[in-house]
Amino acid sequence: MRLERLNYDKIKIFLTTDDLKDRGLTKEDLWKDSLKVQQLFRDMMDEASVELGFEAHGPIAVEVYSLHAQGMVVIVSHSQEVTELDEDFSDEYIEMQVKLDENFDVIYEFNSFEDIIQVSNYLYRKNVKDGMIIFYLEKYYLLLNDDQPFNIDDLVSVLAEYGNPSTLTDHRLKEYGKVIIENKAVEEIYRHFW
Repeated sequence: MRLERLNYDKIKIFLTTDDLKDRGLTKEDLWKDSLKVQQLFRDMMDEASVELGFEAHGPIAVEVYSLHAQGMVVIVSHSQEVTELDEDFSDEYIEMQVKLDENFDVIYEFNSFEDIIQVSNYLYRKNVKDGMIIFYLEKYYLLLNDDQPFNIDDLVSVLAEYGNPSTLTDHRLKEYGKVIIENKAVEEIYRHFW
């Protein structure tokens, strides 16, 4: 589990499929309201309190993004809405609004172009040649679809060695970012740098 503060009242939590497996959960279990899911959420909030000083009290909004074969990203923010119900519950009560989204593309962010060069060498040798590279907010993004010639879990493992999964959508990246290589990005990088 990796935590990151986005601003004063919002945090991002990245859960890998291994994190879920260690707790006896699957991605499908998160859509249900079970004791295990509630315990996972409590654990996340405890860790956020310790690591980031983020206290979850009162109404909060929870957005859950399922990243295909990569795990889940959970965005937690303090809700600005104050309702009359708040007075009826103790401080232990947390009101949650949950928004679910699923992304079938594989999108990874890299701090440098050199990281993309390195991962492209490995991917090309595994017969992955497509993809798109976009530069946005001082980071490079490699966009791949999930229809690849080798196991998607293996692909994600390789990408995770060089970069981080992104919660940004391909639509946002294409609209606001600068497209560096539009088609067959892995093949183009391999041809030019290896």
